Amino acid sequence: MALARRARRALTVLVALALAAVGIYIASVVLNRGERPIVEGCTAPLGDAEQSLATDQAANAALIAAVSVRRGLPPRAATIALATAMQESKLRNINYGDTAGPDSRGLFQQRPSQGWGTEQQIMDPVYASNAFYDVLIEVEGYEGLPITDAAQKVQRSGFPLAYAQHEDLGRAFASALTGQSRAALTCTLRAPEAAGDVKALRSELTRAFGAMEASTAGKTVSLTAEGELGWAIAQWAVANAKGLAVTEVDYAGKSWVRDGNRGWTDSAAPDGVVAVTVAGVP
Repeated sequence: MALARRARRALTVLVALALAAVGIYIASVVLNRGERPIVEGCTAPLGDAEQSLATDQAANAALIAAVSVRRGLPPRAATIALATAMQESKLRNINYGDTAGPDSRGLFQQRPSQGWGTEQQIMDPVYASNAFYDVLIEVEGYEGLPITDAAQKVQRSGFPLAYAQHEDLGRAFASALTGQSRAALTCTLRAPEAAGDVKALRSELTRAFGAMEASTAGKTVSLTAEGELGWAIAQWAVANAKGLAVTEVDYAGKSWVRDGNRGWTDSAAPDGVVAVTVAGVP
């Protein structure tokens, strides 16, 4: 009898624990109904489709495009550069090569042994981007060449046809990041984990676009820019929102607000000034 009572008590405890677990699960579902995990990333449209990049890739793409804008190059140059870098490094600043090019480095997998510069120089994305454009602009009629032909004349790759597969991605992000497409590039992000630094933001903007007229008020940096340049800067800021803790970008009647991940929405933002706000203390 004692053994039977102990068995019943044990069974009662097990049932109670199971019911408690079910209750916790149901409460969790109810409390979190409709909420989905945020998968971070950036997108840019091309026709009826969207092209996607991870946040670190988007930041590198924004730098490559900004260098082309700074140099006054046509958007096609940025398209070729982005497609090339996507093929060579997946738009990541890698510090290793492969069997075919063991000394290849950086966004474009340029080789010191082929005269592209020192390893330290090639690992600087600004230097690497300028080095790519220096050669590209010497290619006669590059704007009218297919992506794979233009890229191959610069890179001399063993796989010249591979660049073509990244043309749509290059076109989508180049169009947004050079300001040809307005309010096009957006990023889905979680809340910032730390406060943003306006000095770091201004430094990165100068590194990408060169010296610009800018002012700082609290956590907002405002830059004077018109038209396509303004949209290039605004969408550069969105592409760098993850790394620089950007929470809002305002320009020309549109605002990108990180909280809520709604993309660009209509606002009272004036023309002629790009305002970029970074996070305060979380």
